[in-house]
Amino acid sequence: MNVLCLDLEGVLVPEIWPAVARRTGIDALNQTTRDIPVYDDLMRMRLDVLHRHDVALTTIRAVIGALAPLAGAEDFLAWARARFQVAVLSDTFYDFAKPLMAKLGHPLLLCHRLEVANDRIIGYRLRQADPKRQAVRGFQSMNYRVLAAGDSFNDISMLEQADFGVFVNAPAGVRERHPAFDAVEGLPALKERLAAAQEAEG
Repeated sequence: MNVLCLDLEGVLVPEIWPAVARRTGIDALNQTTRDIPVYDDLMRMRLDVLHRHDVALTTIRAVIGALAPLAGAEDFLAWARARFQVAVLSDTFYDFAKPLMAKLGHPLLLCHRLEVANDRIIGYRLRQADPKRQAVRGFQSMNYRVLAAGDSFNDISMLEQADFGVFVNAPAGVRERHPAFDAVEGLPALKERLAAAQEAEG
């Protein structure tokens, strides 16, 4: 049996932080891992912006609760679960992801945790260093073949470590800096590419 590792935001659900930017009117929160490759740099910027604008965790959760999965995401996951063990590897936080996971049928999610005080985000704790690569290595250490799909700079280590990696919905800037990976647009195209990779493996 193969394991399929998927990024969350931009692949199965909309990007969370741009949605928060639209709700709050804070343009700086539009930046994601598609724009800033170093995750710690991105999160430090976000925490500073949230602090300066006094944005409550309750506000962010309300935005997330109103989001719906991307078109076709539930059907794609149903297809994938019939063919692979499926794990979502994300740089989001459990505090954010719960309502989205419920809408996706509660797939396995490996992500991070927030530090919160008085309804304000004051910090965060990564699950481990280079978490997406390490998760793929963990599956491989159990003799699973790993296929992976993601859309951002923070997915590169996952795609590099996987036995098969592909970009889905990745912006041109990400694809151009990492031309070694195949790239598809949309979940139907991803389904076809994964099916072909599985068939080629035999």
